[in-house]
Amino acid sequence: MASFGDYIKVEREKREWTQTDFGAKIGVNSSAVSRIENGTQTFSKNKLELLSKLFEADKQKVVDLFFADKFAREAQKYHCSETIFSVAEETASYIRNKNVKQGKLELE
Repeated sequence: MASFGDYIKVEREKREWTQTDFGAKIGVNSSAVSRIENGTQTFSKNKLELLSKLFEADKQKVVDLFFADKFAREAQKYHCSETIFSVAEETASYIRNKNVKQGKLELE
């Protein structure tokens, strides 16, 4: 998928919804939908669950696409090198592992 806006456009068009139809379903006007689809306006993260229900998509997939797009845009904005993505993956893995709670070990 090229961008989160592209994802929304493809899924909207699969359902044959106009931008006005889709906007009414998520609570924004058609011009906002147009800006979201072309990447000049961000989609509200508060509406991700609603979006996953409308598109009958896995919520985690929608969340991942949203934040991947957000991260990629920030990396491009600050002219980061391609290595930023592997560094981010390593950092995310470190944070996940650091936050894993250790179980209690009971010795008898």
